[in-house]
This record gives sequence, C-alpha cells and structure tokens, in this order.
Amino acid sequence: MHQDLDQFSVTEAVLEQMADTPDARLKLIMESLVKHAHAFARDVDLKPEEWLAGIAFLTQVGQACTPSRQETILLSDTLGFSALVNILAANRQQSKATDPSLLGPFYRAAAPQKQIGDSIAEAADAPELVFYGQVQNGAGHGIPHAEVTVWQTDAHGFYDMQLHGEEKMDHRATFITDANGNFHFRTVRPLGYYIPMDGPVGRMIKAQQRHGCRPAHIHFLIGADGHQELVTSLYLSDDQYIGSDVVFGVSRSLIVTPKADPNSPIPELEAIHYDFMLAPSGSCGAGRVGADPSQLVNV
Repeated sequence: MHQDLDQFSVTEAVLEQMADTPDARLKLIMESLVKHAHAFARDVDLKPEEWLAGIAFLTQVGQACTPSRQETILLSDTLGFSALVNILAANRQQSKATDPSLLGPFYRAAAPQKQIGDSIAEAADAPELVFYGQVQNGAGHGIPHAEVTVWQTDAHGFYDMQLHGEEKMDHRATFITDANGNFHFRTVRPLGYYIPMDGPVGRMIKAQQRHGCRPAHIHFLIGADGHQELVTSLYLSDDQYIGSDVVFGVSRSLIVTPKADPNSPIPELEAIHYDFMLAPSGSCGAGRVGADPSQLVNV
C-alpha cells in the first residue's frame, strides 16, 4: 500500500527496495552510503539549488578527466578520502610494513625500466642527488628482484604529464633490486607544487581558502613475489608545507632529509637513504588508491 514519504521514511523506503541485493558486500556498502547521504542532506537542510550545484560540480570533475589527468582521484585526495582508505587498509594489515602514502593522480603504468645507478631525469637541469635503499621482508632480510617504480616532479615542480601529456615519460623509472634487495638511482631534488588549480577541484580549494600545495616528495610503488604491494612516498623535511599537505599524505616515518653520506654508493652527491619493508601477501587487500589516468577514462 502506498504511503506518503517524509524526510525519514524515504530513507527506509530506499533501503527496503535494495534489501534483496544478492552481493552481501555491495548491499552493506550501498545501505551505509544511502544512510549517510540522507543523514547529510537532513543535517545541512540541503536546498535544491545547492544539490544541483553539487551535481554540476561532480559532472565537471568527470569531464575534466583525460588519459593524462585524473580529476576524480584529485578530489578524493583533497578531501582526505584517499588518505582515510589508505589508513583503513594499513589497519587491516597483519604484519609490520613501511607506512603507505598516496598513489596520487600522476601515476603512470609501464614506467621505463632502468639499470641500478641510472638517473630517472632525462636531462638533469639541477644538482643531482642519489637515493639508495633496500627492499626488505618482515625479518629485515633483503628481497632480491623486487620491482621498484619511482616517479616525482622535476626540479621546477612539474610532472611529465603536465608538460607532455601522454607523449613522453620523464622523472620516472622502474628498477629491479639486486640479489640482496638493494637499489639506487640518481635524480634531481623534487620541488613542492600546487595541485592542478585550473579545474573544478582547484576552484573548490580556492573557495575553501586552502593553499593547495603538496610538499616535495618522491613516489614509490614496490612489489615482490609473495609480498603485499607497497604504495608510499618520501617527503623532504625542509619543505614549508610538510605539516599542511593539501592531500594529507605525510606520515612522520616517511619524512627524509638529503645530506652528505659517506656510505652512499655515489658519495660525492647529496643522498637520501631509506629501507622499505614489505608485508607478506594476503595480509590485506590491494594498496592502490588510484590508477594510471589512461586506465580510468574509458571504463
């Protein structure tokens, strides 16, 4: 029998229609989403023109996505949602491992494979530094033949995707660790940067009077047989935005300081030394909160 709906019974009516969803996990997620979304609308007494403005904003976010730009991931990052999902994944992990950080909207699959010791910068137009470290298991033993993908901005604060779109890869590479799990590479000091401010997410950041900056960092995506994939970043300690990252990606354990290091494989260069620990496979789900933008525009 039909009944008139009020601001509370409409929620129950939606949940009732969804009650026979056969996938238990989908049922749980959608029920919770409806409950929280409806509660949000009641909490702020959402007006029709405000909801339409929200729909227009989300439409613009989708329209801004291209094979070299992922505005939706950027929105997730700037709202702290990506960081929250990362934290929840880390909490499910049964074994000790390096803290995760964000994959971010500038990841690209199939970065060029280079030899240990190579530079990831096609043409270094700033003083070089060297990164070196070891990929380890939970017992602290090196993992041979681990795959390490790295990417960062150039010395002026730009990713290759911002300068070249899909046409060229630079300041990114994939390395394979040696028999002891060690690797090193040369690079330039990355520069902190503004997130893309010319799209709908940038307009949101400006409206909130946020600075929109990320501290200087280097991304790492590390995988090895029998181990959980690690997505993380290392952040330079002297960056002015180290305590106010616009995407909430910084953990204290991931802050590093380039310095002179006689133990470096290239001691004449300023160095960053950091060892990564991987958890065994099956300790939690996938660690990627994001993807190559080109993989998400035509799904």
